[in-house]
Amino acid sequence: MCRMLLYKGNQPIQLAHLLTKPAHSIINQSFDSRLRLDTRRPINGDGFGVGWYESEPDSELGAAPCIFTSVTPAWNNMNLIRLAEKIKSPLVFAHVRASTAGSVSESNCHPWQYGRLMFMHNGNIADFHLIKRKVQESLRDEIFLTVNGNTDSEWAFAVFLNNLKTPLQAEPFCHSVLKDAMLKTIAQLNAWGKDAGITEASMMNFAVTDGVSVVCSRYISSKTLEAASLYFSSGTRFESYKPGHYRMIKADKREDIVVIASEPLTFEKADWLTIPTNNLIVVTSKLNVLMYPIVDEYYNPSLLGRSPEQNSVAVVKGEGRDDGARDPDHREVVFVQDNRPFPDVDDSVPTVNSHAARLESSAPVPSASLRTTRSTQGVANATPVMVA
Repeated sequence: MCRMLLYKGNQPIQLAHLLTKPAHSIINQSFDSRLRLDTRRPINGDGFGVGWYESEPDSELGAAPCIFTSVTPAWNNMNLIRLAEKIKSPLVFAHVRASTAGSVSESNCHPWQYGRLMFMHNGNIADFHLIKRKVQESLRDEIFLTVNGNTDSEWAFAVFLNNLKTPLQAEPFCHSVLKDAMLKTIAQLNAWGKDAGITEASMMNFAVTDGVSVVCSRYISSKTLEAASLYFSSGTRFESYKPGHYRMIKADKREDIVVIASEPLTFEKADWLTIPTNNLIVVTSKLNVLMYPIVDEYYNPSLLGRSPEQNSVAVVKGEGRDDGARDPDHREVVFVQDNRPFPDVDDSVPTVNSHAARLESSAPVPSASLRTTRSTQGVANATPVMVA
């Protein structure tokens, strides 16, 4: 299971503030992953990738992202450290890989790019070899010929591209177009798996951007299991208050920064909200954050089963001071067993999302707009939730 991170902001950020400097940065997650469901393999050392867009439009450089990948472990690549210190971008994708399908090669490292689009995946398509031929046969020739690697993830990207009418268009896409293509991709992969008699659940945490808006899913083809972890944080500034320690500053009601990550980068629990299982999160060009439930046969808003991820929660502890109090400016994160009972869920009334509330019970709800209602009319009629 891989780890991934994405950043979108009104102002460009130095990549080092995401990739290398935080104590739980994406590089550190490559060897110290705390929230992976497959805890037997905590190392993400099968390569990495980082992709970014230019801060200002440049006709000579074009609208496509620049992507740097390597098969060396992220923690042991000096070029990555050097580049992170010298590059700034308003939109960044980063990924550290633990291979579940495909060889260890640069062509299999996320993210991938097609035109102005960039895509990455955390998870796996269950028994992909049983549906690979159907996937390939469904693709238009120009999409089929873009695949260079042999991972289930890159073929999933090809399915996504195939669901766009003009994937190579020069203009930015409407975020609703990207959202619809993402939902169709998930539905198609599920349908092919069902036709092949596959019973194992697929984990499809996908992320895609056109350099302007972002669409990201947290999804598993199961009504009882939790998807791979995914969190988001938003605010006006992302800053360091001491070496290795960062926090998201919310100076006003504006959202100038959105970060989505497999694991929180900061030790401030209130900075992060859990993206619920089987939901889609959209970051628009104006940095509005919308959440859509993926209402299909696997949608279960009152999920009662616990997973390894749910059983451990991040707890912030302050360092002791001489007077016995805890200093809020010196904190560390620890992971402890979560034995709290699940609250009763009343489906008849709108509620604050129970999963986010359980894991972030000590954090203030950022907005009444986090409230949502249950829809039974399918994906097309799922009601978005305004998160930020």
